[in-house]
Amino acid sequence: MPEPVVAVVGRPNVGKSTLVNRFVGRRAAIVEEKPGVTRDRKELPVEWAGRRFTVVDTGGWLGDGAGSLESKVSRQAEQAIEQADVILFVVDVTVGVTEEDARVASVLQRSDKPVVVAANKVDDERREADIWELTRLGLGEPYPVSALHGRTSGDLLDAIVAALPEEPEVFAENQEEPGAFSVAIVGRPNVGKSTLFNRLVGEERSVVHDLPGTTRDSVDTIVETEEGTLRFVDTAGLRRRSRIDEPTEYYSLVRALQAIDRADAALLVIDASEGVSHQDQRLAERIDAAGTAVVVVLNKWDLVPTEQRPDIRAQVARQLAFLGYAPVLEVSGQSGRGVHRLLPALRQSEEAYHRRVPTAALNRVMREAQAAHPPPVERGHRPRILYATQGAADPPTFTLFTTRPLPPTYMRYLERRLREEFDLGPTPVKLRVRRRNE
Repeated sequence: MPEPVVAVVGRPNVGKSTLVNRFVGRRAAIVEEKPGVTRDRKELPVEWAGRRFTVVDTGGWLGDGAGSLESKVSRQAEQAIEQADVILFVVDVTVGVTEEDARVASVLQRSDKPVVVAANKVDDERREADIWELTRLGLGEPYPVSALHGRTSGDLLDAIVAALPEEPEVFAENQEEPGAFSVAIVGRPNVGKSTLFNRLVGEERSVVHDLPGTTRDSVDTIVETEEGTLRFVDTAGLRRRSRIDEPTEYYSLVRALQAIDRADAALLVIDASEGVSHQDQRLAERIDAAGTAVVVVLNKWDLVPTEQRPDIRAQVARQLAFLGYAPVLEVSGQSGRGVHRLLPALRQSEEAYHRRVPTAALNRVMREAQAAHPPPVERGHRPRILYATQGAADPPTFTLFTTRPLPPTYMRYLERRLREEFDLGPTPVKLRVRRRNE
C-alpha cells in the first residue's frame, strides 16, 4: 500500500521549502530568499504521530504571462495536486492574500481534495491576528506557523495527519473491511450487559464474523442489523466470565475503559434497580472525555417499582447532567422490553457523530445567536465572535474566532443553538475558542 502524498503548494517565496525542511528535520530542500528557487518537485518522507507520508515540495505557483520555465514549474505544482491525497497551501501572512493566492485557492476549491491552509511567518503572537484575512480564501481554518522558528509546526502536522486517508487495517483471511460504526457496551458488573448484547445480536440478526481485537482475549463482533452494519467492540468481555482469580470489578472497569477508547459510540448500561453509582459516573465521565457518542440504558427497568421511577429519572438527570445530550432509554434485557429502541438510537448517534455543517450556515447561526443574546460584558468589553468553522467531525468540533474569551455559560448557550439548528442529537459537540490578539 503506497504512502499517502501531501503536496505543498503556494506562490513563490512564501516559505514552502523551509516548512518542508522543518517537517523532515533536515535541510533537504534548497532554501534561498529568492522567488522561484525550487524548480522540480521534490518528494521527501515524513513521519508524525505514527503516520508516514510523502511530502512533495513544489515550485512556486506563477501567474499568467510567466516564461516557459515558470510555466513548467506551475505545471509541476498542478500535477502534484492531481496526485496528492492532501494539499498544504502555504500563504505568507506578512503579505496577506494576493491575486496569485486567490488564483491558487480557486483551483484548490475545484480539486475536491482536503486542503490545509498554513499561515506562514507567524513568528510571534502579535502576528496571529493577521491570519484572519486568510479566511477569505474559502478553504477553512488557517493554521498559524513559523517555518523559520518551528512555532506551532506540531499543530500543523497534527492537522495534516488528521486530513490523511485512514490507514487500511491488516486482516486475517476471510475478514471484512473496516468502516462499521463501532459500539462499546459498558457498565458495572452484573448490570445486564451480556443479556442486552445477546438481545441485540440474537437469532434474528446475522453475526457475520468475529474480528480479533487489540486487547487481550477480546473480539469485536460485526453484526448486520436492520439499521445497518454495527461493530460491537470487545464483546468477548461480555460473553465470557472472568477467571475466578481475577479481581472482577477492577478487570471490568479496565476492559470498559479500553473499549470506550476504541469505539465511536457507547451504550452505558446502568442497573435501574440500584440507581446511578460512583462507578457509573466515572464511566460516563470517561465517555464524555473521549468524545464518544453515547446512549444511556437504564436496564432492569421492570424491577423498579412504579412509585420509584420518577426518583430514578431525576437521579440520572442530576448525576449525569454533563451527558444531557444523550438519550436515556428504559429497557429490560431479560424480557426484551424497550430493546427495539436501542438500534435506532445508535443510528441517530452515528449520523450526528459524523455530521458536517456548511461554513456559511454555521456563521449564520453564530450571527443570529449573538443578535438574540449578545455575550455578557466583561471588564467593560463585550466579546464578539468574528468567524466560526468546523475543524473536524467524529465528533463535530467547531472553532470560534473571537475578540475575547467567552464565559462557560455563553458557550453552553451556543452549543444548544448548534444542536437545535443542525440536529446534533446524541453526540458530543466540542467548541474551541481562538482569541484574536488585540
